[in-house]
Amino acid sequence: MVESSQKLPFENASLAEVDPEIADLIQKEKHRQFKGIELIASENFTSKAVMEALGSCLTNKYSEGYPGKRYYGGNEYIDMVESLCQKRALEAFGLNPEEWGVNVQALSGSPANFCVYTALLGPGKKIMGLSLAHGGHLTHGHQSETKKVSASKETGLIDYEALEKAAEEFQPNMIICGASGYPRDFDYVRFRAIADKVGAYLLSDIAHTSGLIASKLLASPFDHSDVVTTTTHKSLRGPRAALIFYRKKYEEAINFAVFPQLQGGPHNNNIAAIAVQLKEVNSEAFRDYSRQVIANARALGLALSEQGEKFITGGTDNHLLMWDMRPHDLTGAKVDKLLDKVHITTNKNSLVGDKSALNPGGVRLGTPAVTTRGMKESEMVVIAGFLLRSVAIAKRIQGQVGKQLKDFLPALENDEEIDQLAKDVENFATQYSIPGL
Repeated sequence: MVESSQKLPFENASLAEVDPEIADLIQKEKHRQFKGIELIASENFTSKAVMEALGSCLTNKYSEGYPGKRYYGGNEYIDMVESLCQKRALEAFGLNPEEWGVNVQALSGSPANFCVYTALLGPGKKIMGLSLAHGGHLTHGHQSETKKVSASKETGLIDYEALEKAAEEFQPNMIICGASGYPRDFDYVRFRAIADKVGAYLLSDIAHTSGLIASKLLASPFDHSDVVTTTTHKSLRGPRAALIFYRKKYEEAINFAVFPQLQGGPHNNNIAAIAVQLKEVNSEAFRDYSRQVIANARALGLALSEQGEKFITGGTDNHLLMWDMRPHDLTGAKVDKLLDKVHITTNKNSLVGDKSALNPGGVRLGTPAVTTRGMKESEMVVIAGFLLRSVAIAKRIQGQVGKQLKDFLPALENDEEIDQLAKDVENFATQYSIPGL
């Protein structure tokens, strides 16, 4: 707080003093994160420095427009913050500023993608993205009655020949290369060739893998894409926000779509926090972290596979695994709910061959968050043991109460085996710190 002799006309007290109810809930959430094992592939723990930027005075400032072109005064330092964020974003991915630009104002990944559609596609234009059940994201055209990019039912891998055939038939205006549940890398050269063949834009959505790409551990989409979007809070380990990278010829269209078409004033505290994290991303320490993320994902998959567990594509090249519950005659929803009871957070997920996203056959596992806490391959073996115990409990309970989820959920209460596993998980997890305030 900056003070003068003139006191404020209200009490500038702490959160605990002003709103103890919210303060208590925040503390409870912090403890939940501390005592559990976070395996949601899209979550991570950001740093104290990022959180300080998020809670800074930049929250107070309105700054509609872009650096040097604002609709409000008093933005000289905001301009510097946003320009620095843009510079660091291009540096983190090794991009030439004469060829690429970046918009750092998008609020999250879904709005970022919609901004791209708004900028480059008119009404009635067609997009083609990876099917949700095959690892795609909701924003890649899930609700549209259109052709989708598909994976092979036998391997779970993208079928590029089928993609080319479907694109020739469907003639999309934009092809989207990206996923939220695909454990392998992408062939961007092939995607580009197919897009060129049908005259389509190529949008690469690297929301999940951007940290690994910046660390040069996965193929880069930038040589082959027209636009690249990413969130900043997954493997990039920053605040909850998004970036839109574009070839310079699309700069005006992209920026106009973000503001004024779809957003108003940017969240300057978020932009500063992104800049803080991007500085870290461009460091050897972060590259070491990214290497460990992949090593941990592979170690977790190996420990489970050695006990007979099955994964879509048979393993992983990145930070996530798609664990198949169908060989156990279980659903992802049941296992997800049981894991939550024992302080392991995951998410149910559709798999290749599933009939419904509401009743999926898989559980998605990810290692960015546990790696941030300092866990390595040996800890993945311990976590695999917890996961296997959970599946065994789920099978026992289903055998007792039947297959209906409405009967399964009440049976999770007051179960001695679940209670003991929850204690074991908490005793393990609380050996590792979490960053932040």
